[in-house]
Amino acid sequence: MMKKTFIKRTVLLLICVLFLSACMGQSAEENIYNKLEKVVELEDSFKKQQQPLLELEKKESELYNEIMSLGMKEFEKVVELSKEALSIVEDRESKMKAEYDSIMSSQEEFNTVNEEFEKIEDEKLAKKAEELKDTMSERYNSYDRLFNNYKSSIELDKELYSMLQQENLTIEELESQINKINESYKKIIKQNEEFNSLTEEYNQLKLEFYEQAELNIEESE
Repeated sequence: MMKKTFIKRTVLLLICVLFLSACMGQSAEENIYNKLEKVVELEDSFKKQQQPLLELEKKESELYNEIMSLGMKEFEKVVELSKEALSIVEDRESKMKAEYDSIMSSQEEFNTVNEEFEKIEDEKLAKKAEELKDTMSERYNSYDRLFNNYKSSIELDKELYSMLQQENLTIEELESQINKINESYKKIIKQNEEFNSLTEEYNQLKLEFYEQAELNIEESE
């Protein structure tokens, strides 16, 4: 038994040594590449939420239009549709949270790249790395603003569909809530455009960094 344990420990030690040797053999640029591609992987969940979110938003919009066409004269039907719309809003909230968790995981991984950036010796490449880091930092900040405003809009939507289940709801109260929602979504559209623009800028800078570092890679999606 002792002999087997000794052999196992020896094999484990050799594996660790080989692994460390492989890591130590990589340049800072190669380590950066591996980490940045890991960041891409961690955002897979973020990407997967996009289409389902759009479909939920479309379905909710159809319900909203149906409710508005009915008016409060068909209160029971309005209540039924409002409850259905409220359920969809909650689904949207859940998918947005999954998006957020994905982005936060990628940010945590991206932060580990800073140590590797500092090891770059080539001055021009170091400058490109700094530009890449700053752009990604702006992108994360942009998403944070987008997420917080989306959360606020979700709450406004919830309030709206709850209000529509109250028979004594006034036109003034309804119009006020709808105006708040419209203003909120105007901000979201603008912030989403900013986030998408920074994403495109970051992806371009990343490719330029890879090329400048002479890394033989294929362009990722």
